[in-house]
Amino acid sequence: MGFSDLQGSLEQHLSDKSYIEGYNPSQADVAVYKELKSAPDATQYPHAARWYKHLTSYAAEHGSLPGDASKPYHEYGPATASTSKAPAAAAAAADEDDIDLFGSDDEEVDEAAEKLKQERLAAYAAKKANKPKTIAKSVVTLDVKPWDDETDMKELEAAVRSIHKDGLTWGLSKLVPVGYGVSKLQITLVVEDEKISLDDLQDEIAEFEDYVQSSDVQAMQKL
Repeated sequence: MGFSDLQGSLEQHLSDKSYIEGYNPSQADVAVYKELKSAPDATQYPHAARWYKHLTSYAAEHGSLPGDASKPYHEYGPATASTSKAPAAAAAAADEDDIDLFGSDDEEVDEAAEKLKQERLAAYAAKKANKPKTIAKSVVTLDVKPWDDETDMKELEAAVRSIHKDGLTWGLSKLVPVGYGVSKLQITLVVEDEKISLDDLQDEIAEFEDYVQSSDVQAMQKL
């Protein structure tokens, strides 16, 4: 585990994730955040810069976030080359099994056997082509935090729901008190995984800067 080139590998790690681990901020994020010490260049590392800005908004809550606060930052992050050898070897073996559908290369192949092989390959390809593709979807619960108790939450919700995308369906919502007269918007949505990036969606929500301080994925479940 670990980030070899901290900013570069962090950028790659966060290209399809909101946090270092899981769907909510934790001590893993705090450890990497503290090691980073300053915000990454948003032009060169846009995902890492977004994450750093988001973690900064949690500065007062760093000590209360879940996780082991004693672990060093290099124990988090993507798997190293050594830890990924076994899956890679297994994948290579699986590929070899898929290719060797009709016997060993050492077997003598005459014209009739070759014809039979091509017919079976064609039938297999046709079967795969006709198989209906399953559309992967996820149900997501998103928390959207306002700036303060004076933020118009109806306008905030209207702004969030004004985002329309193919593969995105907004669901029910409610206001959840967080303290000092401030409530956050908790809204449910259904996304098609291949069409909708939650990171991109959160970036769009963050553009409503008159209302929105930050947003977090509270829960996520595959359909």
